[in-house]
Amino acid sequence: MGILNVTPDSFSDGGRFSRRDDALFHAEAMLADGAAIIDVGGESTRPGAAVVSEQEELERVVPIVEALVRELDALVSVDTSSPAVMRAVTDAGAGLINDVRSLQRPGAMEAAAASGLPVCLMHMLGEPGDMQQLAAYDQPIEVAVARFLETRIADCEAAGIRRERLILDPGFGFAKTVEHNLRLLNRMAELNRFGLPILAGMSRKSMIGKVLDRPVEERLPGGLALSTLAVERGARIVRVHDVGPTVDAVNMAWAVLQEGAES
Repeated sequence: MGILNVTPDSFSDGGRFSRRDDALFHAEAMLADGAAIIDVGGESTRPGAAVVSEQEELERVVPIVEALVRELDALVSVDTSSPAVMRAVTDAGAGLINDVRSLQRPGAMEAAAASGLPVCLMHMLGEPGDMQQLAAYDQPIEVAVARFLETRIADCEAAGIRRERLILDPGFGFAKTVEHNLRLLNRMAELNRFGLPILAGMSRKSMIGKVLDRPVEERLPGGLALSTLAVERGARIVRVHDVGPTVDAVNMAWAVLQEGAES
């Protein structure tokens, strides 16, 4: 899953792809490098990010989704929590809803159900603006994440979203300390008990910077290590900025894992 932020304030590439032609050029390059999905985001969810109005998010995202589908025939995911945006991008041809708030905004569950699209549910507490102040748990992080996702799965099924439409994201970096993130990845295989695809997004995140003491532009090697570890532990989608190197790293890891499975 290649990341396409059409925002002015994303933590690593804010403003670079807000123009339509720049966004299409970058998406085309990611597809050529092996991306299977382009994930379009119109609202930054970095720690401390400001809330974006629904109208502004619509204006940022919908034309890009339409162009990606029409001109590149891309499978497009949309990173949104807004019911209006979910409805609009469904009409625009999107193939996946990726919601960091796990369909908890009023009307989001109904909009997602009506869309008929697959939905990614992510673990987070609070909002991006205050989530890091909520990174405290009275149980092991992997247990807290699993219980949260189990509840959201049940809520989705009750709302008419079939289980086979769901994808799970542990939410690395969202309301979690570095120690939480490391433990969660180490034990991420425990989420396989749900029998649903797992999406892992750790590309360029601060956990890499804090462990390796690297600025955003020097976090690729750490990100490749995290992506391959995630795949080994059951992730079937990795959400990344650097598609080409990640495709090679994941394909190499997958070849080793498949050899082991075959023998």
